[in-house]
Amino acid sequence: MNNKIKKLNLGCGPDYKQGWTNLDFDKSVKADKYVNLNKGYWLGLKSDHYDYVLCSHILEHLEIPFPSIVSELYRISKNKAIIEIRAPFFLSTKYYADPTHKIPFSIRTFENYTIPENLKFYEKWRKNPNLTDYGIKEKFRLLKKRFIYSNYKILKWMNFICNIEPVFYERFLAGILPPEEVYFKLEVIK
Repeated sequence: MNNKIKKLNLGCGPDYKQGWTNLDFDKSVKADKYVNLNKGYWLGLKSDHYDYVLCSHILEHLEIPFPSIVSELYRISKNKAIIEIRAPFFLSTKYYADPTHKIPFSIRTFENYTIPENLKFYEKWRKNPNLTDYGIKEKFRLLKKRFIYSNYKILKWMNFICNIEPVFYERFLAGILPPEEVYFKLEVIK
C-alpha cells in the first residue's frame, strides 16, 4: 500500500516542485500534467486522491463559477486533506493590474464553505447537510485566514495590524489601505 503523501501544485507556473504533481495549462512551463482548469470537471484528476493542494495565484484566473472550483477542489481531495490558497485581495492593485483576473477574493470568501465554530450546530449539520447556507455540501475546517499586506520589509508591520481583526479591517479600513493578498489554509471535511 502506498502511504506517500500526494501533493498537488495546481497552476504551478514557473514554481515546479519536486515530489509534487505539478499541473498547469501553459505548455511553455514545466509541469507533470497539462489541464485546462476552465473545464467544469478537472479532467485527469482523480477523486479523493490528494492529501495536500497548493493553489498559489491560480484560482482568480479561472473562468468557471466559483462554486464549481470549490466542488472540484473538494472532489480531488481526500478527507482531512489540506488546501492552501493565495490570491490577490479584490481591492489591491495586484487584482486590478492583471486583466486575466476573473474572481475577486475577500477575507470572507470561504465563510459559507467552512464549518461553523459552534460544534453543536456542526453535529446537526453532519446529520442533515441541508441546514447549511445555500445548500452547500462541500465543507472545510478553516485552519487559517489572513491578509498579506505587503512583502516589502518596510511595510511588514502592517501584516500584523490588518490581521488583528481581519473582517473588521476589510470592512472599514481596506478601502484606504488595501492588503495585497489573502491567504487561506483549509482542511477538507468529508
